[in-house]
Amino acid sequence: MPTPIDEHKRPDLTPLVKASETIGQILKKGDIVIYESTVYPGATEEDCVPVLEKVSGLRFNEDFFAGYSPERINPGDKEHRVTTIRKVTSGSTPVVADRVDALYNEIITAGTHKAPSIRVAEAAKVIENTQRDLNIALMNELAIIFNQMGIDTEAVLEAAGTKWNFLPFRPGLVGGHCIGVDPYYLTHKAQEVGYHPEIILAGRRLNDGMGSYVVSQLVKAMTKKRIHVDGARVLVMGLAFKENCPDLRNTRVIDIVRELDEYNVSVDIYDPWVDVAEAQHEYGVTPIDEPASGAYDAIIVAVAHAQFREMGAQCLRALGRAAHVLYDLKYILPADKSDIRL
Repeated sequence: MPTPIDEHKRPDLTPLVKASETIGQILKKGDIVIYESTVYPGATEEDCVPVLEKVSGLRFNEDFFAGYSPERINPGDKEHRVTTIRKVTSGSTPVVADRVDALYNEIITAGTHKAPSIRVAEAAKVIENTQRDLNIALMNELAIIFNQMGIDTEAVLEAAGTKWNFLPFRPGLVGGHCIGVDPYYLTHKAQEVGYHPEIILAGRRLNDGMGSYVVSQLVKAMTKKRIHVDGARVLVMGLAFKENCPDLRNTRVIDIVRELDEYNVSVDIYDPWVDVAEAQHEYGVTPIDEPASGAYDAIIVAVAHAQFREMGAQCLRALGRAAHVLYDLKYILPADKSDIRL
């Protein structure tokens, strides 16, 4: 089940409620309904269970029970799969919690962690991605600062990374159906109970603005090379929200495309991983089959697909005109092989 937000960045539980209505129609005594969707603490018991009760006519924790075991999956990762990632489990009563935990232990070879309540399990899931979001936001802010100072961000992070407890996060676009969305579920619940979160929302604002920042850096670099921006042709390499997967959900590469449109730039999007029909449906853009050689005033490597890494600087440069800008957003090239790095 997706974890959507509406246009005001408020949680949209419609898919979850509809699913609960469907389950409620077939619910019978003794059943356990286990949810895996990322939600804010309390959503399972406060929003979903009442729907199950209403539709089924059964009583919660008397006639039927609930469990919660948040999804843990990393798209495109062949090493960390469902069975090899430790699973958090929980249940609406101690006995049900044991049954839910035992069920998952039958298939999760990495083992499980039984949380003391459904609310704890819900909270644990939502902060996993919130923590990552904030760490990337810090890296993005550092990149902006270091760019202003003329310091290569990746070189700084490599130096700092020699300390054993320095976390290896990197700046970049924060998209996908989890990291860029889940924090809003937590902040929504926090505001509901009377607390206005500062740090979490600040990180979200910064990360949501990175597409605009990338384009501003590109425009400056093009101007320095006396490349006319209005009417320029730019190749954006990658549309998926992360490398080596076809997932387009909440990709922030589209922010770069939209921002370039504001400069009256002609944009070609190239991504061999994504489905063209899905890109058209979700974002109204049509990725090209192959980029044209020597055709572009600027090339942005927005996603670190293996195919792009294998091309190397020479092949990437060959896509540009005599005067062009190569923006390596993902650090796939050595520092001296591109014109800009984040």
